[in-house]
Amino acid sequence: MAMYEPIKVYLDDEKRGMTDLIMGKNVNIGGGGGGGAGGDGHMDDDVEMAVQPISKPPTGVGDAACKNISNGEAAVPSLPSKSWQQQQRLVSLDVFRGLTVALMIIVDDMGGILPAINHSPWNGLTLADLVMPFFLFIVGLSLALAYKKPSCGADATKKAVLRTLKLLALGLFLQGGFFHRVKDLTFGVDITKMRWMGILQRIAIGYIVAALCEIWLKRDSNVNSGRSLLRKYRSQLAVALIITTIYLSLLYGLYVPDWEYQIPVDSSSAPKTFSVKCGVRGDTGSACNAVGMIDRTILGIEHLYKRPVYARTEQCSINSPDYGPLPADAPSWCQAPFDPEGLLSSMMAIVTCLVGLHYGHIIAHFKDHRERILHWSISSSSLVVLGLTLDLIGMHINKALYTFSYMCITAGAAGILFAAIYLMVDVCGYRRPAIVMEWMGMHALMIFVLIACNILPVVLFGFYWGKPENNILTLIGIGK
Repeated sequence: MAMYEPIKVYLDDEKRGMTDLIMGKNVNIGGGGGGGAGGDGHMDDDVEMAVQPISKPPTGVGDAACKNISNGEAAVPSLPSKSWQQQQRLVSLDVFRGLTVALMIIVDDMGGILPAINHSPWNGLTLADLVMPFFLFIVGLSLALAYKKPSCGADATKKAVLRTLKLLALGLFLQGGFFHRVKDLTFGVDITKMRWMGILQRIAIGYIVAALCEIWLKRDSNVNSGRSLLRKYRSQLAVALIITTIYLSLLYGLYVPDWEYQIPVDSSSAPKTFSVKCGVRGDTGSACNAVGMIDRTILGIEHLYKRPVYARTEQCSINSPDYGPLPADAPSWCQAPFDPEGLLSSMMAIVTCLVGLHYGHIIAHFKDHRERILHWSISSSSLVVLGLTLDLIGMHINKALYTFSYMCITAGAAGILFAAIYLMVDVCGYRRPAIVMEWMGMHALMIFVLIACNILPVVLFGFYWGKPENNILTLIGIGK
């Protein structure tokens, strides 16, 4: 069985090949003048270092990877040729991304059947709640490799901004309401009611902040220990602390007044108005939290997600934890719009990207497998313990609010899972069992667009015989 050596991160920046933010698509890995963060490469050559293992590495490369990790030796007895190094790829990152995509598909398709794996109605943590922070973690980790040595900070910044705008535009198109229900065969959106935020928009926000931090906020110093690593990137750590402080101050310090919203009854009647009584500060319940208030004030309530996750709580659904009819004594806020990817909650999503940056820095600066895994394990376990402790003392784990405890435990879980995949795939070389996840990770954006955003079902439902009910999916028994 072929063994796979992980990224060494000592290639010249101008000869690096990088990939798209989520897609994992390779571009001209071995080219001489482009592809770097500040070079003249393809516009999509951005996020992760190209380190793709080949099926038959040169003699002496990777033959004792698993053995050497136990005694702390470098996994390669002698350095392979530079041309072979440039054809490598960090396979574990692709596998991790692919596993996250697979998890996203499972919870999207099975969440209605098994509500226990669907997003938590409010406080708590489920499988579905891990998907978003895993993607954000991957973005941060990839950026640490992509922008290790940008040849020109201004050019790298310009490209990062352009890619951010592309992601924002794609997110608005896919999740802004342009596409309706799968079987409706209609499209179009009223811009006055368009949803501004979404999954890709949140990833874009985390991406641009993490990219700017990695391009501009790091010291020019050597790293030979965990302490020196923190010193080199202490400005990035300061950014994470400032963002966290602002988030906590707003979440627990803002006063939330009473508010109201309207829902349409029918085309011939006036909309029905509901009043929500709040007048509180520091509340993290469904109705009176600062996250929702900020979104209603800045984005406008008509631009928020119309199917809030708290509609599945026991207070709002007789079928909880699934959606269902309102109970007789349902509170007035049960049908109010609420965006799970809102503005304030996206601040902590940025911190998840910055945590991913730290894990990428460990790859970039530590060449020994054991050192990498040790640093990852310490960071991950610390985050998980901190998140659980905060939850116990009252700062509940909450995906909708993206609470600090939720950020800690999900980022820690991402670090643990990535370390395990790295050990299995890049250290011990067990690539074949993960080949499907690797492929999905290299085509993650395409899969997200076609499946998670229902583009493929919409297209298949759009071809029918005589009437819409006679489409391909219905005929094979899937679309009934």
